[in-house]
Amino acid sequence: MALFRKKAPELTLESLPREAYPAHIGFIMDGNGRWAKKRGLPRRMGHVSGAQTFRKIVKACEARGIQSATFYAFSTENWKRPQEEVDAIMDLLRDYLKESLKDFKGENIRTKFIGDRSALAPDIVALMEEAEAETAHKTGLTLNIALNYGGRHELVGAIRMLAEQVKDGTLLAEQIDEQRVSDTLDTVGQPDPDLIIRPSGEYRTSNFLLWQSAYAEYVFMDVLWPDFSAEHLDRAILEYARRHRRFGGV
Repeated sequence: MALFRKKAPELTLESLPREAYPAHIGFIMDGNGRWAKKRGLPRRMGHVSGAQTFRKIVKACEARGIQSATFYAFSTENWKRPQEEVDAIMDLLRDYLKESLKDFKGENIRTKFIGDRSALAPDIVALMEEAEAETAHKTGLTLNIALNYGGRHELVGAIRMLAEQVKDGTLLAEQIDEQRVSDTLDTVGQPDPDLIIRPSGEYRTSNFLLWQSAYAEYVFMDVLWPDFSAEHLDRAILEYARRHRRFGGV
């Protein structure tokens, strides 16, 4: 006599318990230029559309109770792009920073910036500091915007800081452990990313959160960032929930 197992109910976002959600999601926003090229538009228009998607997805993360979200906005390698494109991205950043406090005024979102600010224009840095100060009291989603950021650059900075502490006698070399390194990174005080989403059909980490993503689940999606939607976010969260995270165990 054949035995038939009852088919498990299909996993949906509505049936997913809150503890199964990722606490921290990283987004590698990729495909703006290709999106514009496919439509015969200047690359700048791809970044304009990508910025609109960014706003939508930030609000979608907040609505889903995500604790932290980190968006890879501009890498340390992006300075190699044509100057016209870099200037367009910086202008968009200025516009976003001027509008962000109004845009997210009704949202419980705390804004932070990670990355090296030294190469950015002084007016941009001032706007970043204002956005951080104005949202510091908020207790909902922590929005990290990675700007002039690179995982290797971040680690070099952490190593130098720890080396200086050893040199001046405030830290012993044997006191340096994984927690000490984590506490020296830009994301200190936040959970490491559980899930990193990369749209655009590329399969690379691109120097993003190298230390923090040691045990992150990656979901690669064949959709360009300007076309990324809340539905794509939900699909990625469900894919994450289906995976068995062993952290080196069995």
